Amino acid sequence: MRYIIDAALLQADLLNVPWFFLRTSMRARANTIFVCSTVCADYATMVNKGDAIGLDEWRELPIEQQMGFRIPISVMINIPHLRKRHPVITASDYLRLHGQDPENESSSGYWLRDWYHFQANVFETDKTKLPSLFVIENHWYDPSNVNRVDYISPAMKRRGKWERYPTLESGGYWPPMEPTELSVRLASAMGEGKAIMEWNTAKYVLASAELGGEVNLDNDEVVERVLNAHGWEVLHTFASTLGMEFAKTVVQSIKEVAHRSSIRGFKDDYYRVDADVVILAGETHLGRKPGAMRFTGPRARANYASMVVHGIVPPRWVFDLGEILASRMRELVDGRLWMGAHMRRGDFVRLSWAMELSPQAHVLRVKDRLQAGRTVVEHLGNLTTYDLDGVTPDLEQTTLALPFPDDPFYVATDERDPNARQAIADGGAVFISDLLTKEDRRRFGWPLMITDVLALVEQRLLVHSVFFYGHAMSSLAGVITNMRAARGADPRTMLID
Repeated sequence: MRYIIDAALLQADLLNVPWFFLRTSMRARANTIFVCSTVCADYATMVNKGDAIGLDEWRELPIEQQMGFRIPISVMINIPHLRKRHPVITASDYLRLHGQDPENESSSGYWLRDWYHFQANVFETDKTKLPSLFVIENHWYDPSNVNRVDYISPAMKRRGKWERYPTLESGGYWPPMEPTELSVRLASAMGEGKAIMEWNTAKYVLASAELGGEVNLDNDEVVERVLNAHGWEVLHTFASTLGMEFAKTVVQSIKEVAHRSSIRGFKDDYYRVDADVVILAGETHLGRKPGAMRFTGPRARANYASMVVHGIVPPRWVFDLGEILASRMRELVDGRLWMGAHMRRGDFVRLSWAMELSPQAHVLRVKDRLQAGRTVVEHLGNLTTYDLDGVTPDLEQTTLALPFPDDPFYVATDERDPNARQAIADGGAVFISDLLTKEDRRRFGWPLMITDVLALVEQRLLVHSVFFYGHAMSSLAGVITNMRAARGADPRTMLID
C-alpha cells in the first residue's frame, strides 16, 4: 500500500492534478496483542479480508485468520504533513463533495467508476454535469519493451527528433533511425526480451568497441555523449535489493541505459488529459522500480527520494513512542548501543518464503548476522551516509558504548504462535510487548492493539538501532532502510539478505 501511494503522488505531481485522492481507511491484518477481537472491534470495523478486498488468498485459513480491521488512513499517515507538500483529499471527502454518503466508499480501495460518478459536484450549478473520468489502462502504462519515465526532456526530444501525434492531444513517437554498429552491439549485450541495461554493461560494450584513445570512458559525461550519439539514453533510478524490487529502497542511486525508442514519458503521454478524475488501472507495483518509473534526470530522482523519506510519514505520536521505546532498549543493555532485526514469518512461513522455516533456526540466523554487524560497527571509522539530500551522519553511532556479544537484541516479527515466540525470546530477542507499558497504551490509545499500527512504531524504533538486519523480500525492511538513511545511519550498519 505504501509504495502505491508513493508512486501515485509522483504521477499526480507530473500531471499537475488539483487533487490527489487517498483512500479513507486501510485494512489492518488483525489484532496484535492476545485479546478478544471484540475489543479492537469497539474502535475499528472488523471485516473479512477476502470479502472486503475480493480475493480468495485467505479462504483456507481458520476464520480468525481471515479477519482484519478497517482503520482510518490518518492513523497510519500524517495527513496534515502530507498536505503541506501535496493537495490530498480522501475518497470520503470526494464522495461528500459529490453529495454521496462517505460510507459508500469501496472497502477494496478500488475506484468505483460508475458509483462515484453518478452525481454532480455539490458546488456545480449544472446538476447534469457529472464528474468526467479518464482511465489510463494498465497495458498502456508499461507494455513489454517499453521504459516508462517521468518525462522526456527537451534535449532528448531534439536528439531523437521526437514528434507529437498529429491527431491526439497527448503523446508522441520517435521516428525510425538506422541503427549504427555500436547501437547493434549495445542491443545484443542487453539480451533478448530486455529493455534496460546496466550502466557498467554499457561501458564495457563501449570499451570493447575500440572507439579510440581520445574517448575517456572514465568520464560519465563522455560516456553519455557517445551513447546519445548512437540512439541510447541514460536513465536514473535506484539500486535493487539482491536483484529484486520488493524492498523499494530509495537510498542508492544508479544509472541505467535504454534505447531511445523504448522510452515513454508519463507526463508527455497524459499531461493534456482533461478530466475530473484520472485513474491508473491495474497493478503497477510488482517488479517495478520505486515510483513505478525511471527518471530522465538525477534531480527528479533525488526529489522523489526526498518525498518518500520526508513527505509520507506516520503521525507525530509514532515518532514520540519510537523514541520512548528506544530509550527502554538502551536501559536493557545498560546504556549501550543495541541492535535489531525484522523476522518476517506469518504468511512467509506458510508460503515457504521465510529465511528459515523453524523459529529456532531463524533466530540463530538473526544472531549470526547481528554478531557480524557488531564487528562492522566496531570498525566503522569515519561515518558516511546514503545519497539523500540534506542528510548528516547520526552521531549517536559514536557516542555510546558498543553492544556486548551477549546483549539482548530487538526483533520485530509477525510470528503469533506462542511456542515459536518463546523460542525466539529464548534466543535473546526482545519484542515490542516487552517494552510497551500500560501507561503507553493509555497515553497512545487503541491503535496500539492493531498489528499494522504497531508495525509503524517498530519501524521508528528500529531506526534507532546501531545495526539492522532484514529480509530482502519484505517491504517493511525497505521502509526501515529508507527511514534509517533519512536519519543519517551509515550504510554499513544495515544488512538485507
